[in-house]
This record gives sequence, C-alpha cells and structure tokens, in this order.
Amino acid sequence: MKRKNRLFTIAIPVIAVLTALVAYQYGYLFIKHEMASLKEAQSARTKALEKSMKLIMERPELEKRLNRLKEQRKADASKIIEAQTISLAAATLQDTVKGIITGRGGSITSERVERPDNLGKFQVINVSIDAVLPNTQALSDVLFGMETRTPYLVVREMDARIKNIRDPGELMVKIRVSALTGGK
Repeated sequence: MKRKNRLFTIAIPVIAVLTALVAYQYGYLFIKHEMASLKEAQSARTKALEKSMKLIMERPELEKRLNRLKEQRKADASKIIEAQTISLAAATLQDTVKGIITGRGGSITSERVERPDNLGKFQVINVSIDAVLPNTQALSDVLFGMETRTPYLVVREMDARIKNIRDPGELMVKIRVSALTGGK
C-alpha cells in the first residue's frame, strides 16, 4: 500500500503539471493567437476604412477631373471622323470631299477609297477623287475648304491640269485626301 501511496503522490503532481501544460498550450496560447489575429484583422479594417474615407474625400476632385477629360475627349473627337467601321468612315470622308467639290461648282469624274493605314489607336483613311473644276479660284476654294474644316482633312497629293490648252478655264484635278478615324 505504501507503494500505491508513493505512486499516487508522484502521479498527482505529474498530472497537475501535465494538465497545466495542456491548459497553457491549448487554452492560453490559443486565446493569445486568436487575440493577435483579431488585432490584425481590426488593423486591416482600419486601414481599409482610412483608404475609403480618403477616396470619398477625393471624389469631388476626381469628378471635376473626369468632367474635364470628357470635355477634352469631345473636343478631340470632333477632329476625327467618327464611324463604327473603317468603311463607313471612308464613305463619310468621300461624301465630305464630294460635297466640298460640288459646292464650289465642280463635278466628280471618279472616286476611289484606298487602303487605310494603321496609326496606333487610329486609322488613316485615304480617298482619291478625280474632278473637273471651272477655274483656279474654285480650286483655291476647294483646297481652303478641305484644309480648314473639322474633322481635319489633309490633302496628301494634288495634280491639276488644264482641260483644254487652247481654251484655258476648266481644270482636271486629281486629289488624294486623308483623315483620321478611330474606327475598328
């Protein structure tokens, strides 16, 4: 019985120590770890809240900047031919040039749409038109009308010849005009 008493007296402190270690390991350390993760989550939420508040405070300035950019884009869009496709943009350019020429008393003899050139985000569309103009003043007015209008048109090539050398007056003009488009 003494042996059982001795074993019992040794076992109780060992069990108490082991119980304390288990309670420390799975109780105290677990709670400490959970508290640390809660503090980290709270810190992350606080930072996110501060960023959100900062963005909310910057919103009026961002809206003003967005409006300025929209106005600038509208102004820039008026300088190019807007169309859904390159073919439609080329047809618009062709109609514009025909309108300028016929508005100055000229007549169109032939017209061609050339292959577009790639220019990054934009496409350069080209149109060649053969026309007959009544005189050099009409040619001057046509060129002035093309160069000074928006959307911007650029006369790339021009060949003007007198139709009848013995009776100068009418001019045969071959003109190549280009414009920018944002078409796909």
